[in-house]
Amino acid sequence: MGFNCVRFTWPTFLVTDASYSDLTVAQSFQRLNLTESLAGIRVNNPGVVDLKLIDAFKAVVSSLGEHNLMVILDNHLSKPGWCCSNTDGSGFFGDTYFDPDVWVDGLTKMATMFAGVPNVVGMSLRNELRGPRQNVNDWYKYMQRGAEAVHAANPRVLVILSGLSFDNDLAFLNSRPVNLSFTGKVAFEVHWYSFSNGPEWSSGNANQACARITAGITRRAFYLLDRGWPVILSEFGVDNRGVNTNDNRYYGCAAAAAADLDLDWALWALQGSYYLREGVLGLDEVYGVLDWAWCRPRNDTALRRVQALQRPLRGPGLAEAAPYTVLFHPVSGMCVVRRSPTPSLTQPFQLSLGPCNETEAWEYSAQQQRLALRDAALLCLRAEGAGRPASLAVSCGDAMARWGFVSDSKLHVAVNATSSAGSVGDGLLCLDVGADGRSVVTNPCRCLSADNSCDPQGQWFKLVSSTRSVVTKQTMLAQLPLKLKDWKIRSF
Repeated sequence: MGFNCVRFTWPTFLVTDASYSDLTVAQSFQRLNLTESLAGIRVNNPGVVDLKLIDAFKAVVSSLGEHNLMVILDNHLSKPGWCCSNTDGSGFFGDTYFDPDVWVDGLTKMATMFAGVPNVVGMSLRNELRGPRQNVNDWYKYMQRGAEAVHAANPRVLVILSGLSFDNDLAFLNSRPVNLSFTGKVAFEVHWYSFSNGPEWSSGNANQACARITAGITRRAFYLLDRGWPVILSEFGVDNRGVNTNDNRYYGCAAAAAADLDLDWALWALQGSYYLREGVLGLDEVYGVLDWAWCRPRNDTALRRVQALQRPLRGPGLAEAAPYTVLFHPVSGMCVVRRSPTPSLTQPFQLSLGPCNETEAWEYSAQQQRLALRDAALLCLRAEGAGRPASLAVSCGDAMARWGFVSDSKLHVAVNATSSAGSVGDGLLCLDVGADGRSVVTNPCRCLSADNSCDPQGQWFKLVSSTRSVVTKQTMLAQLPLKLKDWKIRSF
């Protein structure tokens, strides 16, 4: 499915409490009366049945490595169970099941155990710190201690630190950076779901919600990128059944931010179901990439759109081409590409949504409000009218080729057609997706503000910077008719 890494969760007690660490897989399932599930394991994975739990964990890490998958070991909670709540006893240092000394001992044991395993590339110190005990001073005291313990046991592995309030808040680092004995291998993680902001996505205007919520998470976490710190969006995701309005409206905004910032990320979650969760046998995980039976993707469309974020856009360490702009359509996971027919004087190039690895290399001039092809600057993006396909044309001097951002989200890319003599009455025309689901057209902009009843995401396009190599195509100039190539072009 294109994923290259697994954020693999583990409870502290797996390595610090003999009542768990001494159990075999069979004993664990028998203790929970999961006899039917155990029978399935005996058929499909008989080699793990009599392993101790930690040895079964090691076997999974080894298998992932054999398939060229990296692993981040995530200390998810202390006592095995479902995470998380403010009152589950695993939220913050000093809670019922969260003894800092035991926690550091567990981190040390896991870091030591996997020090020689090359595909274990990172260790996340603790998932979603939370609850009434949480405070900044103890965060520094214990998180720095945990980071040093992991580094001492495994100098190679990345050390990943989470924030407060269910990993929604790293703002306190703005005034007080971490103080560690090592450098060059520390990252921070943040979680972002639609429910992180209650019902804001469904109860308000999606453009305004996107702008407000993105500004909030930038203030609390993404600002660290500008300070030179890596930030991993280590949990995000949606109900893959497509029935949750809050999730549906949130996704396009989150995907736009992830592409714009070129974030590393982990999608919650792979699993399609659970043996046992919160007392329910075989509970369906509606956020799961896999279906209930773990046999196939739950939602092919949802998988395809997240696959657009799997390959880095610009690095670090990726400089295949000079920087250019990509027109990314977040809700579909596709980018604006050129259709194949050769243009004529009366039939300009038309555009459609396609795979982002086939994108055009665009260049946007904020001063001229012009979107042109970087390698064929004579050709610019042009609106031809309401309901008509957008085109690449050489007529770039009027209002129909001047593109701006007209909503709070900055995701509506529009021309002001009322400024064009031939388009009086069209008003603001936004890039949109045609009725065929692929063609790029312009339509009157919708859902710009106030209205909370409509979904604007079909008209959301993000201008993203990339240094990926561009697919080699016949040059635009070579495809222009000879008569057109002989024209003298003036820039307005």
